[in-house]
Amino acid sequence: QVQLVESGGGLVQAGGSLRLSCAASGSIFSILAMAWYRQAPTKQRELVAVITSGGDASYADSVKGRFTISRDNAKNTVFLQMSGLKPEDTAVYYCNADGRLQSLQHFDSWGQGTQVTVSS
Repeated sequence: QVQLVESGGGLVQAGGSLRLSCAASGSIFSILAMAWYRQAPTKQRELVAVITSGGDASYADSVKGRFTISRDNAKNTVFLQMSGLKPEDTAVYYCNADGRLQSLQHFDSWGQGTQVTVSS
């Protein structure tokens, strides 16, 4: 009942920047936290960054100082600004949202993923 649509992935050279966006829609009452995960080939999905409705953010050690997560609560949208990209950042990036529906039922939804490829 909640759909997440990501955009902004692509191919970039090492040192470059990309900005990912993820918009949530559906019968949403509130979104408590929004996050970005990534999964590289042959590796497990890992948390990249998470932000609460109050704006508190936390990051994986591997991206601290290079990535910035932000959100627009009015539009149920989360962003990931990625700078200083490295080849090891290459992965499919997934958006996640955790919150409550209009029925007050809890939801935990995922986007379809967007590919980020960083060339050396």
